[in-house]
Amino acid sequence: MVRTKLILVAIASLLAVGSAGLWFLMSEEQEAQHRRATFFDSSKTYPTSGGEKMKVEW
Repeated sequence: MVRTKLILVAIASLLAVGSAGLWFLMSEEQEAQHRRATFFDSSKTYPTSGGEKMKVEW
């Protein structure tokens, strides 16, 4: 009886830790994709390295 409960608690703990780890990895991957999109898209919006739009001076 006690052994069965310990096995069930161990399985539940492993599932909880595994799902938390999987959620963390998925959220990190989404954040990385967002950073990549922002970084590569920023060169189109702000062509200068200073982050300011180019101003045409005549």
